[in-house]
Amino acid sequence: MRLSSIDATRGLIIVLMAIDHARGFIAKNHPGEFWGRALPDYGGDALAFLTRLVTHPCAPGFFFLMGAGMTLLAASRAGAGWPHGRIVRHFVWRGIVLILLGQVLEIPASSFAFANATRVEFYGVRVPGGDGSVPSLLLGVLYGLGAALILGSMLVRLRRGVLIGIAAACGLAAQYMTPSAAQVDVPFHPLLRLLFIPGQTGPLLVVYPAVAWLPCTIFGMAFGRWLLDDREAAFRRACLTGVLFLGLFVSIRALGEIGNLLPPRPGWIGFFNVVKYPPSLTFLLLTLGVDLLVVAAFERWRLGESAWSRPLLVFGGVPLFFFFAHLWLYAAIGRFFPAGTTLPRMYAFWLLGLVLLYWPCRWYGDFKRKRPAGSIFRML
Repeated sequence: MRLSSIDATRGLIIVLMAIDHARGFIAKNHPGEFWGRALPDYGGDALAFLTRLVTHPCAPGFFFLMGAGMTLLAASRAGAGWPHGRIVRHFVWRGIVLILLGQVLEIPASSFAFANATRVEFYGVRVPGGDGSVPSLLLGVLYGLGAALILGSMLVRLRRGVLIGIAAACGLAAQYMTPSAAQVDVPFHPLLRLLFIPGQTGPLLVVYPAVAWLPCTIFGMAFGRWLLDDREAAFRRACLTGVLFLGLFVSIRALGEIGNLLPPRPGWIGFFNVVKYPPSLTFLLLTLGVDLLVVAAFERWRLGESAWSRPLLVFGGVPLFFFFAHLWLYAAIGRFFPAGTTLPRMYAFWLLGLVLLYWPCRWYGDFKRKRPAGSIFRML
């Protein structure tokens, strides 16, 4: 089942994600919202904060849509005669490929972008556990996505109610396992880093722990079950759930304790400035709430079928190809600005990058669709 609303939503997420990477690579200006550390201080700079806030739904959206895609793909392949074991192996192999590609293409792009940097602004944020040494193994978003694919592959045949229960249990476990701020400099065991606690331990730096982000994928798998049962009802539930999530975000954020990891600061920026690493409950409610409303809107008003959404469908159809291409493109542009740029100037380069990437992505999408179901090119 191929849905234009999902592809267009993925494309929108990709376009917004590119803002975050253009900001880091070209403007040399990138905040981070880690547990145990003071959240980034924007000094009242609304543009700097909104540039970050608008990209927050991207990572949860990727994990969520990947989960929905897993359910839909599993149903499609089962209908084509694939045995369950082959479907599981497909997801496991894809997860391994994602993790390896993260080391081969994702991390080197970041190193290339910052190799000649003379100024980088992190808003005073430091990585938990960091002792000043440069990590030799950095596990970013592709590690989190790959691990979620591997772990989620064992759950593709479960009913949606069971999936939602497992997603909630994983989310609660991740919140429980997040230490207090007093332990922010503790070099936790590497296994805890890989599964639950972002930060650095010796040469290992984990930004997206597997279990901490797994609830988004499992919830997406449950949404995929809804789609298979009743497409129209699934998007109605998505809309209602999105509204519920945003309402819960406001309530829990206002209370300022459970579910926040760090209490909000005064002002509207402080209210929406939430912990992302690991994703706090308020972060997940805010971002998934937005993602669910967006995908429901694309479906309700058939926005994915309109002419203006064509670029979103092109980008959304080749997410991994776009991911690597835009990283290296913005990294190359960033080498011309070792001291960074202003945010408005960065936005100009962001738009230029999207224009330059459109035709290669369109070509690769056409190429990929002609490959057989088991081709490795279908994974990119």
